[in-house]
Amino acid sequence: MIRLDKYLADMGVGTRTEVKRLIRQGKITVNGITEKSADTKLEERNALVALEGRAISYAQYEYYMLNKPAGVVSARSDKREKTVLDLMESGKRKDLSPVGRLDKDTVGLLLLTNDGALAHRLLSPKKHVDKTYYARVKGFVTEDTVMQFGEGLDIGEGQEEWTMPASLRIIRQGDISEIRLTLQEGKYHQVKRMFQAVGMEVLYLKRETFGVLTLDSSLAEGEYRRLTNEEMELLL
Repeated sequence: MIRLDKYLADMGVGTRTEVKRLIRQGKITVNGITEKSADTKLEERNALVALEGRAISYAQYEYYMLNKPAGVVSARSDKREKTVLDLMESGKRKDLSPVGRLDKDTVGLLLLTNDGALAHRLLSPKKHVDKTYYARVKGFVTEDTVMQFGEGLDIGEGQEEWTMPASLRIIRQGDISEIRLTLQEGKYHQVKRMFQAVGMEVLYLKRETFGVLTLDSSLAEGEYRRLTNEEMELLL
């Protein structure tokens, strides 16, 4: 059972104060009857709740794929920076969070959900969840570089901090090389630090996959969508 005002707030209708006002104004119906008490308890899976005739279905968990652009931070809120949640339209539920972080200047696949248990599983080093990145790198990437990444690198500053073995694939060699890198960790600035460890600099970084999820090529940077049923089945 859940209070009516929490039901509406969870589903992004507004803040608790805003939804209480809507309830008092008689704009909310429950099972076809106008309800003016915010603390009315409902069975969230069976109750038919509507705002001015528009059905408000309850979902305990929601899952979104975002194509993160550069210039925004992977956080729920930030006093100085625009966040990934600021990219979402009004009406989003208040308990969404990004699963893990992408650096401010890194673009690509980011999962947003309020399913804390799933987020924990995906981020746990013990689960060995693959994350694949495309990058443009200042420096000539060679097969020796591939071997170094496959063996693990010391990316520590002043003390050893070794990475797990990672799979590096060369797309194009040159003064500016293009690569794909698959790893199973999420250390701070890890991809950039790995290339710094071999004397190179990451110029552009995009996450293309996260576990079973692949970035939807139809999503422009800054756009997002709910996960499909097929993606949900794979993810859960």
